[in-house]
Amino acid sequence: PKTDIVFLKVHKSASSTVMNILFRFGETHNLTFAFPQGGGYQLYYPHHFLARFVQDFSPASPRRFNILCHHMRFLQPEVQKVVPSSAVYFSILRNPVQLMESSFAYYKGASAFSRVRSLEEFLSQPYRYYNPASGDRHYARNLMTFDFGFNPDADVSPERVKLMLKAIEASFDLLLISEYFDESMVLLKEVLCWDLDSVVSFPLNSRDSSTKSPLPDSVVEKLKAWNRLDWEIYTHFNRTFWERIERDIGRERMGREVRALRERQAELARTCLQGPGSVAPKDIKDSSLRPLQYGKARILGYNLKQGLDGELERTCRRLVTPELQYSSLLYKKQFPPPPP
Repeated sequence: PKTDIVFLKVHKSASSTVMNILFRFGETHNLTFAFPQGGGYQLYYPHHFLARFVQDFSPASPRRFNILCHHMRFLQPEVQKVVPSSAVYFSILRNPVQLMESSFAYYKGASAFSRVRSLEEFLSQPYRYYNPASGDRHYARNLMTFDFGFNPDADVSPERVKLMLKAIEASFDLLLISEYFDESMVLLKEVLCWDLDSVVSFPLNSRDSSTKSPLPDSVVEKLKAWNRLDWEIYTHFNRTFWERIERDIGRERMGREVRALRERQAELARTCLQGPGSVAPKDIKDSSLRPLQYGKARILGYNLKQGLDGELERTCRRLVTPELQYSSLLYKKQFPPPPP
């Protein structure tokens, strides 16, 4: 199994669920994580990533970390200073229309969104609300483009788009698609030479459907145009994703692998969870399993069955531990506080 990994955690793209998979694998295999300084949760996002943002990184020592997966704005020469040269680089993308709808609910306090009641209102005259000079502009336009390190306000000339796609292809070994999450996990398992249980997951940091609203077609078209750079990234890598599946796995075996993954997840859900699945924040009984609530979104979580035995309880708990709690736990394990 490959143990040196860079995951670019693109916002609002099922990336918290992927991060949970990486946390569990790293913990099980005693790997080191490139944590933000002081145990924070982001690597000084939205600044471009610098090696010195990582706890215990020192230019004088050649120490490398196994897994880099916290939120960052990608800058490969700096990333290469903290991970081994053999690291596998991957990320996950989401349809920019759904991504922006999610971003609007989650980052409602962002300067571009705070004065509008709806996405439709924002898109009717975006430059009335959107300021390219504001420090949180990226939440409102081409968020994937920004996370990959590019300018979200750049012009959309064919030459520029081509250069951007080529740069992403040169840096990343694999780009997954969140709409095809199970297929993505099978592909990830293949590339990393992991076993099935390593890529099993329950959806984390997902929103209650009561805060989601379907968008009219006219708004969808405006969203695509406004997020044109993201749309170019998404459509290109959605195509290469399926080409890769055809080439490396084949549709038939992919179908079998996805069924096996879903069966295993269903089995774990029956074993681990109280009730049929995720629940509203107010219904989560164990406060250590309650995800951070943010913006207008209501973030769901899980209740574990009572009386699970030691090892099984640990497995189940890790599957449903929200990102911030899990990150803190691993940070304390890697950097134990000095005894009093």
